[in-house]
Amino acid sequence: MKALLLSVILALGLGSASARAEDAPVTVFAAASLKTALDRIVADWAAKPDAPPDAVPVRVSYAGSSALARQILQGAPADIFISANADWMDRVEAEGLLVPGSRADLLGNALVLIAHDPDAAPVEITADLPLAQMLGEDRLAMALVEAVPAGIYGRAALSSLGLWDSVAARVAQADNVRAALALVSRGEAPLGITYATDAHAAGDAVQVLGTFPPDSHPPIIYPAAALRDRPEAAAFLDWLRGPQAQAIFADEGFTTP
Repeated sequence: MKALLLSVILALGLGSASARAEDAPVTVFAAASLKTALDRIVADWAAKPDAPPDAVPVRVSYAGSSALARQILQGAPADIFISANADWMDRVEAEGLLVPGSRADLLGNALVLIAHDPDAAPVEITADLPLAQMLGEDRLAMALVEAVPAGIYGRAALSSLGLWDSVAARVAQADNVRAALALVSRGEAPLGITYATDAHAAGDAVQVLGTFPPDSHPPIIYPAAALRDRPEAAAFLDWLRGPQAQAIFADEGFTTP
C-alpha cells in the first residue's frame, strides 16, 4: 500500500512539474536596441486573433549583447538569445549552449550620427567630417566601444574614416546603445552614435545628422537562437521570423539581413 501511495504521489508531482514547465514564460535575452520593436511584438504575441492558441507569456530582458552573453555563459536561465552581432552569439555557440539548428540571422540595421539640437544641419559622413570641431569641448555618446556591438561598430566606422583618434578622448561610453541614446536625448551629450532604429524610437528627442557608410563598419546583423529545447521557445522564434513580427521590425527601421 505504501509503495502504491508513493507511486501515485510521484506521478502527480511529475505531472505537476511538467505542466509548470510548459506554462512557464519564454525568457528572451535581447539586445537593448530591440526594445521598442520587441515590446510591440511581445504584446501582439498573445493579443492578435491569429496568435497561436497555446501561446505562453514572453518576458524579455534587455541589455548590451556582451552583458547578456556573459550572463548566459554563467548559467542564466534564458530560452532565447538575440544578439546585436555575431561575435557574442559565436561565443555562446562555442560553449555548446545553442539548440542545434535554431540559429538564424534575424535582422539588420544601420549606424547613424545623432544630435540633441533639433535644428542641427545634416552632414555627409566621410573622412572629411570635422567631428572633433563639432564636439568642441563636449562629449560624443557611444555604447562601450570594446564590448557592446553598437560601440564596436561605431569605433570601427570612425577608425575606417580616420576620425577615431581625433575624438577618442572625448567619448562618453554607456553600458548599451539605449543608454548612449539617452545621453543625447537629455542633452548631456550634444552628439552620439547609435543604430538608426534607436534614433527612430527616440522621435523628436534627437536629430539624425547622417548615416555612416555601410562599408565603414562590419555588417550589422542580429542573430537569434534558442538556448533551451522548448516547443514554446521554438514557436516564438518562428513568430519573430514571421510576417507580422517582421512588419513591426520594418516599421521600427530594421532591415532584412
